[in-house]
Amino acid sequence: MRWRPWLLNKGRPRRSASAVRRVPHRRGRTFPDLDIRTDRLLLRELRETDVPEVVAGASDEVTQRWLPLPWPYTEQHATLFVTRLAPALRVSGHGVVRVLEYDGYFAGVIDLKRTDWTARVTEIGYWSMPGFRGLGLATEAASALTRWALEDLGFERVELRVPPGNLASNRVAVKSGFVLEGVARNAGQVRTGRVDLAIYSRIRSDPGQSGMR
Repeated sequence: MRWRPWLLNKGRPRRSASAVRRVPHRRGRTFPDLDIRTDRLLLRELRETDVPEVVAGASDEVTQRWLPLPWPYTEQHATLFVTRLAPALRVSGHGVVRVLEYDGYFAGVIDLKRTDWTARVTEIGYWSMPGFRGLGLATEAASALTRWALEDLGFERVELRVPPGNLASNRVAVKSGFVLEGVARNAGQVRTGRVDLAIYSRIRSDPGQSGMR
């Protein structure tokens, strides 16, 4: 049976993925404002009530080590991200941000960004709340969002860039089916300085991509 996450249209009756997939091709280059369901997760939009969790997650030592976030990460930073930056990312067509909701709890954030609609290429990124690491949730979310981009939205390539020292994130990449292409030297910026980046990708023709052309 062909794999598909459940797609829920905001404020409207549920429609099939095949009905949804044509929208971005007809109406313009933005990501649909949809929730995605997996076996254990709801990938949903950010809400203002998520601000405290965003502050806590973005202030975590591990998150701070590997992402170029402000320090200290304040409520003002989180409010700006939730209410303005994330919505603007989707409206502009540059990407989309979703919360990992697990059993009603805020478990992390995942996004698509740096999107090139002409080349049909986008980049994925994610971080997990400290209490929800090691459960395979980031892998489940990354797999679902990547397949949504490739299968339903017609992207040709999804990239993932991870510092080699971030072992947990590299494991997520491999378990999510990404292929390591190489290491770009001195290509990334984290709060403490410059880092190399391991470059991973998934493409439409990869084995296991059902329905690919």
